Amino acid sequence: MSTNKLIVVFFFFFVGLSLSAQSARIRGVILDKNNQPVANVNVLCLGKTTQSDASGFFDLVVPANQKLAVVFTHISLKKATVSIVLKPNEAYEFNLVMSDHQEQMGEVIVIAKNGKRVQGITTIEPEMIRKIPGANAGIENVLKTLPGVNSNNELSTQYAVRGGNYDENLVYVNEIEVYRPFLIRAGQQEGLSFTNTDLVQNIDFSAGGFQAKFGDKLSSVLDITYRKPLRFGANLEANFLGGSLSVDAVSRNKKWSAVTGIRYRNNSLLVKSQETQTNFTPTFADIQTNVNYQASSQWQWSFLGNISQNRYQYQPLTRQTNFGTITNPMALSIYYEGQEKDKYDTYFGAMKTTFKVSDNFTLKFIGSVFHTLEQEHFDIFAQYRLGEVDANIGSDTYGDVSFSRGIGSQLNHARNDLDALIINTEVKGLHDWKENQLEWGVKYTRESIRDRIAEWEVIDSAGFSINPPIVILPKNEQPYTAYVGPLVPYQNVRAVNFNTINRFSGYVQWTRKGTLGSSDVWYNAGVRMHNWEVSGANVGGASQVTFSPRAQFSIKPDWDRDMLFRISAGIYHQPPFYRELRDAAGVVQPNVKAQQSIHLVLSNDYSFRMWNRPFKLVSELYYKSLTAVNTYTIDNVRIRYAATNNAKGYAQGLDVRLNGEFVPGTESWFSFGYLKTEENSNDKGFIARPTDQRLKFGLLFQDFMPAIPSVKIYLNLVYNTGLPGGSPSYADPYLYQNRLRDYRRADVGFSKVFLENSSGNRTKGWLKSFKEIAIGLEIFNLFNNQNAITNTWVRDVYSKNQYAIPNYMTARVFNVKWSAKL
Repeated sequence: MSTNKLIVVFFFFFVGLSLSAQSARIRGVILDKNNQPVANVNVLCLGKTTQSDASGFFDLVVPANQKLAVVFTHISLKKATVSIVLKPNEAYEFNLVMSDHQEQMGEVIVIAKNGKRVQGITTIEPEMIRKIPGANAGIENVLKTLPGVNSNNELSTQYAVRGGNYDENLVYVNEIEVYRPFLIRAGQQEGLSFTNTDLVQNIDFSAGGFQAKFGDKLSSVLDITYRKPLRFGANLEANFLGGSLSVDAVSRNKKWSAVTGIRYRNNSLLVKSQETQTNFTPTFADIQTNVNYQASSQWQWSFLGNISQNRYQYQPLTRQTNFGTITNPMALSIYYEGQEKDKYDTYFGAMKTTFKVSDNFTLKFIGSVFHTLEQEHFDIFAQYRLGEVDANIGSDTYGDVSFSRGIGSQLNHARNDLDALIINTEVKGLHDWKENQLEWGVKYTRESIRDRIAEWEVIDSAGFSINPPIVILPKNEQPYTAYVGPLVPYQNVRAVNFNTINRFSGYVQWTRKGTLGSSDVWYNAGVRMHNWEVSGANVGGASQVTFSPRAQFSIKPDWDRDMLFRISAGIYHQPPFYRELRDAAGVVQPNVKAQQSIHLVLSNDYSFRMWNRPFKLVSELYYKSLTAVNTYTIDNVRIRYAATNNAKGYAQGLDVRLNGEFVPGTESWFSFGYLKTEENSNDKGFIARPTDQRLKFGLLFQDFMPAIPSVKIYLNLVYNTGLPGGSPSYADPYLYQNRLRDYRRADVGFSKVFLENSSGNRTKGWLKSFKEIAIGLEIFNLFNNQNAITNTWVRDVYSKNQYAIPNYMTARVFNVKWSAKL
């Protein structure tokens, strides 16, 4: 039996035996009316009991998948009772303020997130993020299974949303905008995402039509909140790709708390599964902390800091890629010399303070600094041999190149260095009165960029230098006629840019909840303003201003079915960042305008029960009208802009997601997306944009074994139709509209929990300090699909043809990981 068949049988054997786990956990802190911790509170549920400690903390294991009454009693305080329903293995945080004069009764709704629902925001559970397998496990790994979110590169954390590119997505952590390095050109160089999954408490995602309080980007918003710990704890993880450690710390008086994480990653295991044989010694490491200080009941302070140091050393050795047809098999063999040495050092710090002026008025002050020092240095010499493969079974040379149709060489050189400093200061306000809410904000940003670009490429085929197609030179007819023209690099980019960009932005938005007849309604309307100016040595741009009005309306009819309808519309602008100002020659064009997109999103949200379990079907129909488009090309993950606004375009599509408890107590989902996006540059006609990924299917599935509930199974599956591209970055897209092959990938994970301590069931000995110990097996690219990210272009000296040889991504890889919680 083949390896693929064995894996399939093994996987579905466990899936067929699956069932949910049976318990959950409720924990939190109990305070009195003066916000002081209350010790010795009895917490009772179905005969299980525990007591709060000196810090007011309690932790109780309860049955899952049933409505429970949790009772809190204390000798000097009134009884409190809450009703709650928890999922298996869920750890729900519930903080209670006990009264000394009135009993409290109520129901806690855990799974209903009505505020996010009416806004069209998708909420993802942090525990799911930590468990779902993937070559780049984390938040972005799960986002790529959502409808409208596309990626064909498992080594990258970048993603495109509804026809946008990687630079069109906003990412916030604790309301603070975060950035990524500038000079990344390949996914395997990225290392670690900024977001440390071990520190996350809440994840919200919007794929379009988002509110005015979010910044000036065209496509999406990822809004992440780091947790405030309630007691000491630690998470450890180690696997073949690296490891991580996170620690929760809380002061005795509960005023100070901090969560800190350290991560290390090495992509050698993944990269060595590719066709190119390499000496690869990367190190990606970072340390991140979120410190909180409760100065008083009205005033809070927090600090978010991150230091990341990535070292990417890459020395390719050899490569052979077989392609062609069964009747005409061909192969490309390459022998390399040289190496690539890249460094990416980033430093980020942000201070945030929240002051509650009154019960209805809150002020926030945010300041942040981002500094990146980046180096991209390489000299790689490649000699290739293009030929026909011996396809005679039984031949001594079967599979080898038997006849060479083309030979040549290529030398790539780069000495690129960048130093960027970005400073932000921001003030936000929030006013509540009755059913209305008013939010506003003012922000100043200063971006200082020092950039040097020096890169070139020389191509030699059959002993003569090939000149670039975009330069008019004497016809090269070597070796029959002597060539008298100049020898120039095939590509040559040299530039030095010292630029400063000053930005002022602000927003105001109004939100109201009310009724319309017997239906519940929700309104949101707002507007953003953005002013910017580019300056620098011998560069001066005009001051530019944009205004972006946005609105949302949701209605929940008074029907027996739990149905919600939503419409979102707005004008979205994306003022150019530094990379969007830099043209293909590396020269900054200071007067590039903001790209504009008019969003229209129609949504339906239907919650229902099937098999006596909760499910939700969300459908969204969207259209974007794009003007002042700054066209670009994508090579792996590097985007090169034309730095002009000479195009228009559109994006339209349908997103559908069905999520719920396909297996009792676990959330899984199926997603489908249809997208069509085109652009028209200089009135040449509409052609597909680089992110025109027409069809997308995603599956995220969780399961358990019935006989061994501590064994869990996770499946992450994505299918995307091919993207336009694969052409060299200098090619005219109007002359090349082929597509890359479809992207198909399945990652599966199995985990076994060997130790699980709870307040009612503690292990004796030294293991009693651990809450959980688990070990897991992950299989990346389960079915060993060959996915291509770009093409290598070589010439056949005899037929004068060019061949596109696919650059394949990672093959099947096995990974083992160990994790523990304290």
